[in-house]
Amino acid sequence: MADVAGWEMPLHYGSPVEEHQRVREYGGIFDVSHLSRVRVSGRHARRLLEHVLTRYVSDMDTHTCRHALVCNEAGGVIDDVLVFRFEEHWLLTGDAANRARLIEHLHAHTGAWTVNIADQTESTAMVAIQGPGMMTFISKFSSEVPTLDRLAFTVKNLLVLKMTVSRTGITGEDGIELMLPTGMVGMALKLLFRDTGDGAAPVLPCGMIARDMLRVEAGLPACGAELTEQTDPLSAGLDEAVSLGKDENDSVDRPFIGQAALQGLAATVPSQRCVGLKVEGEASPVVGGAVSLGGDQIGRISSACLSPTLGSAIAMGFVDAAHAETGTTVSVIADGATVDAQIVKRPFYERG
Repeated sequence: MADVAGWEMPLHYGSPVEEHQRVREYGGIFDVSHLSRVRVSGRHARRLLEHVLTRYVSDMDTHTCRHALVCNEAGGVIDDVLVFRFEEHWLLTGDAANRARLIEHLHAHTGAWTVNIADQTESTAMVAIQGPGMMTFISKFSSEVPTLDRLAFTVKNLLVLKMTVSRTGITGEDGIELMLPTGMVGMALKLLFRDTGDGAAPVLPCGMIARDMLRVEAGLPACGAELTEQTDPLSAGLDEAVSLGKDENDSVDRPFIGQAALQGLAATVPSQRCVGLKVEGEASPVVGGAVSLGGDQIGRISSACLSPTLGSAIAMGFVDAAHAETGTTVSVIADGATVDAQIVKRPFYERG
């Protein structure tokens, strides 16, 4: 167990590599209750969200999700969020470490608007069930959930339980995430995992180490690594999560916070790009360590792991845009030694 933004979270239950491989081969379950869950409602909720989110959300259908970012005026990332559109309200799920900053930011920009902001993080739990066998597994309990589109959700009743089930996750595999009242999570999991009865491989409980290895293989930027208030989403490769012209829509009455800064960045050649790195050997590069070319530092490592899927070390990092071309050989520090790494496209892994 380890402290993660004030939450006592499991790093692993057994072997992190075994947990990782089970998710890739069949399925695993993660407690992700540390992630923030903030409900936004009221007459002007949509207007507030259009002002603080980088992504246009007014056209979202109910029971769908959309990836967006919350930025400061300079275009730096305050939080990386998934937006849920309910009939009468919105829900933002975000990074655990940024929860207080996100809520403060929402309140600071509410102004005279009528908006209710409710932190539901501690009154709810969140569980991710991920892996290629999980839709078949879940079909034993629900005919609806396996038919959900990616980034869609439904609200289900399981006996006395009401829970939100979304087809979302950051592992690079198919799967779902559940949100439900904290006091009901034990009962819900017992109901879901009782009597599988078909000899299938068990769904392993998985910890934070396996989850992060899966994320890195999927090439997904994370808060505190690739995404900080000093880095912008465009340099991180998250262009699809930024609607640079969203204020041109009739339903949006002002630019989003950081829009002018990001428009300026988009109009110029970026100074750095977030790239994937395939490293020689099995030793992971030092996070925060230098990426060098010809003896000169051209960047830094932001995330790294030994990839069980590829059998080699991989990393993500920011390098000078002039040297960010795929196929470029650079050097990094791993296990105290300088080793070669090749810039490659992300993601490192895509399910078949």
